[in-house]
Order: sequence, then C-alpha cells, then structure tokens
Amino acid sequence: MKKSRCESQALFNLSKRPLLIVISGPSGAGKDAVLTKMRGEGFPLEHIVTVTTRPKRDKERNNVDYHFTSMERFQEMIERQELLEWANVYGNWYGVPKAAVKQALDKGQDVVVKVDIQGAATIKKILPQAVFIFLVPPSMEELTLRLKQRHTESSADLDLRTKACEEEIKQLSLFDYVIVNKQDEIDLAVAEIRAIITAEKCRVTPREIAL
Repeated sequence: MKKSRCESQALFNLSKRPLLIVISGPSGAGKDAVLTKMRGEGFPLEHIVTVTTRPKRDKERNNVDYHFTSMERFQEMIERQELLEWANVYGNWYGVPKAAVKQALDKGQDVVVKVDIQGAATIKKILPQAVFIFLVPPSMEELTLRLKQRHTESSADLDLRTKACEEEIKQLSLFDYVIVNKQDEIDLAVAEIRAIITAEKCRVTPREIAL
C-alpha cells in the first residue's frame, strides 16, 4: 500500500532531526586527530570549539583548535551560564559553549563536541539523547607512547595521565559506542564514526535533542 504524501513527509522530517555527537576518551586517544580528519573529509557536522584556560601548544590555532581564554573570562562564562558543561582537567579548565550548540541544533545541523570523561557525564545528565562515543587506544603501552611523542608532558604528568586513563576506561558504561583508534589507522576510526552516524539516522525512533 502506498504511503500518503503526509506520511512520506513525516518520515522525511524524522530523518532530518539533528544529532548531538559527544566524542570523549582519555588523553592520548587521538580525539583531536580524528576530528581534524573528519573536518578534512567534509563531514556535514557543526564542530563546536571548546573553550580552555590552558596555554596554547605549538601548531595549535586559536578559535580553531580551542578558544583560548583567561581564567577570569572563563569564570565569567560560568556565572553567565554560557557553558553547556565545564570541568577542571589536569589543572586547566575546559568548557563547551552552550549558544553554539543550541544555534546549530535549532538550524537542524548535526553537532559534534569533544569533551573529557567528566564533561561527557555532565552532558549525559542534561541531554541523555545525545550520541556518546568513547575513543580509546588499543593498549596502555601505545597510549603512553603517544603521550611521550607529544613532548608536552613531564614524567610526572605522564604518570598522572596514564593512571587517569585506567580510571576513565571504567566509565565505559556511560557511552553508546566504543572505537579503538589504532596508530596509523585513523581512517578506520573515522569510517566507524561515519557508520555510527548513518545507523543513528536510520533509527525508527529518532533521538530528540532539546536544549
């Protein structure tokens, strides 16, 4: 039996409901590299740039990799409720701008944000219908190697981040999907994220994100 025009339009509208995709994982899992690759491949996603008080690293670009800001300005954003979530990670503050997320969702645009485990847990409470993806390295040995290759952490920081990773992996139940991001196989991780998005768009009951 043929569907009526109204029924077909309703199905089309369901498929157009925007997704909020939350990508998280331990330090060194390759979150930035995966997001950069996704941008380069032209994923139709609104990438929300995180605000942080940490110093800019070499090769990082302000307002592209992060919105680098002062502690005073960050505190002001908290007081004005301008952040969807915020957390102190290894002595620096990170937060997701709420207005940027809302504006994109209101336009019907799929949104991706990168947060730490604390941030993912906070968003889970506020917006449980978001899509939560946990990115992990294949082993603790590879994680340690990646952190060393960045040349941005001291020996003490490396130990701290490695121990934190062990605890963060215990929070896996917060997430909908887990992706193992192997060294030199970033294309595979990106392809798996694309498959997740495709599957979510094919859900009979779409996720409803209201912010």
